[in-house]
Amino acid sequence: MVETKNKTTKSVTKKTTKRKRAKVKKNLVIVESPSKAKTIEKYLGSSYKVVASLGHIRDLPKSTLGVDVENDYDPKYINIRGKGDVIKGLRKEAKAAKKVYLASDPDREGEAIAWHLQHILDLNPEEPNRVVFNEITKDTIKNAFKTPRKINQDLVDAQQARRILDRLVGYSISPILWKTVKRGLSAGRVQSVALGLIITRERKIQAFEPEEYWTLDSEFKKSRSKFKSAFYGFDGKKQPLPDNDSVQYVLKQIDQSADFNIVKVEAKERKRNPQQPFTTSTMQQTANTQLNFRTRKTMMAAQQLYEGVNLGRGIGQTGLITYMRTDSTRISSLARNAAALYIHDTWGEAYSQHKPIQGKLPEGAQDAHEAVRPTDVTRTPESIKNKLTPDQFKLYSLIWSRFVASQMTPEILDTMAVTIEQNNVVFRANGSKTKFQGFTKAYPAAKEKDNTLPDLSVGDKVKLTNTNPEQHFTLPPARYSEAALIKALEENGVGRPSTYAPTLDTIQRRNYVRIDARKFVPTELGEIVQTIVEESFPDITDTHFTASIEHELDEVEIGDKHWVPVIDSFYKPFSKEVEQAAATLEKVIMHDELAGMNCAICGAPMIVKMGRYGKFYACARFPDCRNTQTIIKEIGLPCPKCHKGQIVERKTKRQRTFYGCSRYPDCEFVSWDKPTEKTLPDGTTPKVPEDEVSKA
Repeated sequence: MVETKNKTTKSVTKKTTKRKRAKVKKNLVIVESPSKAKTIEKYLGSSYKVVASLGHIRDLPKSTLGVDVENDYDPKYINIRGKGDVIKGLRKEAKAAKKVYLASDPDREGEAIAWHLQHILDLNPEEPNRVVFNEITKDTIKNAFKTPRKINQDLVDAQQARRILDRLVGYSISPILWKTVKRGLSAGRVQSVALGLIITRERKIQAFEPEEYWTLDSEFKKSRSKFKSAFYGFDGKKQPLPDNDSVQYVLKQIDQSADFNIVKVEAKERKRNPQQPFTTSTMQQTANTQLNFRTRKTMMAAQQLYEGVNLGRGIGQTGLITYMRTDSTRISSLARNAAALYIHDTWGEAYSQHKPIQGKLPEGAQDAHEAVRPTDVTRTPESIKNKLTPDQFKLYSLIWSRFVASQMTPEILDTMAVTIEQNNVVFRANGSKTKFQGFTKAYPAAKEKDNTLPDLSVGDKVKLTNTNPEQHFTLPPARYSEAALIKALEENGVGRPSTYAPTLDTIQRRNYVRIDARKFVPTELGEIVQTIVEESFPDITDTHFTASIEHELDEVEIGDKHWVPVIDSFYKPFSKEVEQAAATLEKVIMHDELAGMNCAICGAPMIVKMGRYGKFYACARFPDCRNTQTIIKEIGLPCPKCHKGQIVERKTKRQRTFYGCSRYPDCEFVSWDKPTEKTLPDGTTPKVPEDEVSKA
């Protein structure tokens, strides 16, 4: 009996213990994404549960304006459609939690998400439950949870003001564009400025008149060493060569069989300082120029690196870079010290910058976060390459190299400028050679190419071995690439780091621009829309006005201004422009362009139509006849794989140009680069990702 009683007592005790453990509440942490949640939960331990809101949970309604312009622009937020189960789950978790922490991203957008969560979950606004961190590493996360704060209402108001302002602009102008042009069009503050820059540049290109000029490059020889130089002028004064007559005059003045004299040699030591670590915009620009990454692709890879990548056994999910939306080049002292130690240990003291150069922040920069940098400088790209996707590896390598280089000593070059003369005709040659690699040891992409001249001294004689006169014509300004457009927007103070990627994406999706050779070209539709916006709403397309609005919204963020007067000062005159445009603008007639062939079904003429993904052929009797045909552009080369089809130009859904066989899918030859007879020998098949081809 005693033994039975003891067993019963032990059983009861175990059940009671289980009940007690079950009643222990955990702290709930809410972030935006599941991958971020997974990384953070690993660092916080078993007393915390981390869940994701999957981005915003409340927003303005899509079907209506959602802003009460008569009552201080009061926004009418609703729960986002499809987020019902997420909200229900968050409420359940919050009710069962010991305490709720809101750990969305450390910017305006993240603060607004936290504010909406606070409302949905009915949390006390006076309770310090907001946690922010610039990087997802163990020490940073643990320290952040030691010092939670209240939600910063100034940050929320700044985000809310931008959202309302963009809504007022978009929902006021878009219906006018639908009425005068066609449905599905849109306009916006930053979007209209970006499109305006592209179209203004295109107009300059079209109006450009080239001017002729010539160059006279020459080759000289000293002993067995040859070097190149260029014509400079006469008697030490620079002289342009506007035409061939000028070139012939120069050639008549010199005796090509006689020696030339070295009359001046300037040897100097030149230092090249490293660039600052990345901001969002410089990261986007450099990834575009060096990696050929589109802006959206760059930000997607950066988001993944920030939120965390699984580095395998013993390390697990780890954030690899600091927060990727920033306009600051600032570096924490801890990161600076760690970089100095790594550089010293890897390359030696001569490469470690004792006082790294401080860059100048762009005008309007908030300096809210550090620059984009690796969270652990000792985690080199090569050491984790097998844990990253190709895109992640390329971008991480770029960020790591740029950051390490920014903390290193300058590159030192020995330069030489040589002046060569005969009969008062002056040629000049410039050379340089790396004396000390400095920061280029970590950032080889920034290294200048050596151009070594032979050992030359004043009084030396050299022989002219060759002259190469060439005719040139001045070129129009280049079209904007993604990198150049982002730089222009930043220099004009338009938009902020988080707006560039969606802005460029929007003007492409709306078919206002197309991409040709990685440059933006405005479409006819884009020109029409921009003309309407420019004439009816001049402030919207004015870069100075848009920049001043951005500055006022930044003042809201730091608490110097209240958001309602800022919106009011813009909207009152803008609303009058909307009323006038709605009353006076007439329908824009877009004339159909004949395709030069007849419909294969009904015999009516085929015309060129503009669709979501560009131009296509359609029957003129639409909707009675719905025959359509893809526009195929042949480049005049037979397919090198099947020898039966022609190589044609095609587009993916993202409007990327590629080249393939006209017999696709029977022949699967494809290439990103435009083929030529030289670049494509028989049977060569360049690789194009399958997911891109399937979207064509």
